Amino acid sequence: MGKASRKKRGTTDGAAAPKRAPFVARPFQGLANETEWVAMREILPAATAPVKVVVPEGTEVGGQPVPAGEHEVQLVTVLPGAIPALHRDNGDVLVALQSRTSSGDASRDLVQAIFTALAADAGTSVNSVRPATADTPRLEDILAPGQELAPTVHQDFGFWLAEDASDEQRAALEQMNDTAIPMEKVDGAPTAYWCHMTGRSYLRWILGEDEDAALQAMARLQAAGGHTLGEGTELLGAFRANGLLVPVIEVDAQAEASTFSGALAELQARYEAALGQSEPLTPAERKARDGLVSRQVTLR
Repeated sequence: MGKASRKKRGTTDGAAAPKRAPFVARPFQGLANETEWVAMREILPAATAPVKVVVPEGTEVGGQPVPAGEHEVQLVTVLPGAIPALHRDNGDVLVALQSRTSSGDASRDLVQAIFTALAADAGTSVNSVRPATADTPRLEDILAPGQELAPTVHQDFGFWLAEDASDEQRAALEQMNDTAIPMEKVDGAPTAYWCHMTGRSYLRWILGEDEDAALQAMARLQAAGGHTLGEGTELLGAFRANGLLVPVIEVDAQAEASTFSGALAELQARYEAALGQSEPLTPAERKARDGLVSRQVTLR
């Protein structure tokens, strides 16, 4: 076998292949408004949020140069056809958080999609993104100073369309809008969203603490009977999303989302008090924790 044949597969001219991006269970930890990043990634069907990123000189993606300097990018939940990004004719760049990831780190995957969209020509739909590697920056490396994610929740997917959208695109949008789930942000906690689906209403409450600490605090609340929004509401279980716990509480389907703000604020205060308790769980609290674990659903 010749020397050329013995080169490690996946290398060029003997250079080492890029290392795979390491798995990160809590990919948005350390970012301002981490819970809102998780909401856009996992909970919200239709939402947008502008952010500014700073691309270092000499950055490339797939051999293509990425324009250096500060850029505004519109983050969105999803795009038509589940494409990861879009570079519009007018220069606007849209990047979807809910696209399929290709590594174990959603932060690097999102940066890779941002770079790919910025490098693409105006008027281009980005249909695929090369896998992120260990060398791909993370969001904290490229977000401009002072950036805090503040999603705008939409009741349809109208943000997909540019002003010069075709009739065909508008018809497709109308069809997609028929599947939109009504969703509203509820005050009283840092990140909580009301939604209505199949005749029932729910509050999805994203807790910003480490998953184990949040689970323990919720177990203390349930054992004490303080884990809901009051009479007529029920804690159904919880999502596990990007390293955070997301309790799901069923509420009155006839009530407006804003009517739960006061009760949610009280629940948030009880939860924060439970977080501050350091004594071991009681038998009743351990039983409540085990019950919560059995009713968890992992989103990613």
